Amino acid sequence: MIDPLSDVLSLLDIASARCTRLEVGGRWSFRFPAKPALKFAAVLRGRCWIALPEEQPFPLGPGDTFLLANAPAYVIANDLSMQPEDGMSFFDWEHSNVARHGGDETALVAGSFVFEGGNAQLLLDALPRFMHIPGSDRAATILRGSLAVLDEELDAASMGATLMTRRMGDILLVQTLRAYVAKEGTSSMGWVGALTDRRIGAALSLIHNDPGHGWTVNELATSIGMSRSGFARYFKELVGMAPLDYLTRWRMHRARDAMRRSGASVGSLAQSLGYASESAFGNAFKRVFGRSPTQLRQAENAE
Repeated sequence: MIDPLSDVLSLLDIASARCTRLEVGGRWSFRFPAKPALKFAAVLRGRCWIALPEEQPFPLGPGDTFLLANAPAYVIANDLSMQPEDGMSFFDWEHSNVARHGGDETALVAGSFVFEGGNAQLLLDALPRFMHIPGSDRAATILRGSLAVLDEELDAASMGATLMTRRMGDILLVQTLRAYVAKEGTSSMGWVGALTDRRIGAALSLIHNDPGHGWTVNELATSIGMSRSGFARYFKELVGMAPLDYLTRWRMHRARDAMRRSGASVGSLAQSLGYASESAFGNAFKRVFGRSPTQLRQAENAE
C-alpha cells in the first residue's frame, strides 16, 4: 500500500536548498521577505520573537524549532520595539551562509527548500504557514539533528550530496508534520492532518493506491464502513474538499508530473487515470490548473 504523504512527496523536486546560521547579540530586529519555499529553523541558544503579518508575535526559546510553509514575510527580533532592519541587505548572504551581528548570545540555524514545478502547492496549500515545535518536545531534538546533517551536506558537497539533500528535506518535513499533528491535532492541516484519521486516512489511501479507478462516493464510504452521507460530510470537514474533488485534483497532479518527467501523451494519461476520452481529461485538467494540458506544457517548456 502506498502511503499518501509519501506519494505526494514523490512528486516534489527540490530546485534549490540552503542552510544558514544567524548569530546575534545586544538589541536586534530583522525582517525577511516572503519566499515560495519551505523554511525550517531551530533556536540553538538565546530567546527571541517571530512576528508574522496579521498575527501576534510568537516567543521562541532554546531548542524550539519551527516551519514556515510558503514562507511568508516575517520579523525575527529580541526587541519588538525596534524598527527592523532589512535582513537580506544587512548581511552578506551572497558570500556567506553565516550572519553575525553584535555578539552571539542568540543563535539560529535554518534550512530552506525551493521546489520545482507547481506540484508543491498540493502540499503547501494544506499546511499552516507557521508550525512551532517546542524545545521540550522530543521531535525538536530530532529536527535540530537533521538540520545539522543538512548543514554538513550542503557545506561539504560530498558524493551523493544531492540525494542526501533531497532526503533530508523529506525527513525534516515528515518529522515536523508528525510532531505538529501530535501537538495541535488535525483541524488546520487539510488532507495532511486527515491522514491520521483512521477512516478518512483509509479512504485517502484507496484513492492514492488506485487513482485510475472509477471511484464513487458510495464505494469509498462502503469500503471504510461509513454511510455515504456521513462519509461525504466528514471527508469535507477534515480535508477541506469533497471526495471526488480531491480525487480529481490528485489525478491532475499525477498527470502534470508525468507530462513533465516523461512527456506522457494526453491520451495515455486519460486512459490510465480513468477518463473515457481526452476531452473529459482535458476539461478536468483545466478546472484544476486553469489551462489545458497543451498550454501548461508549452508554458513550462518556455521557463
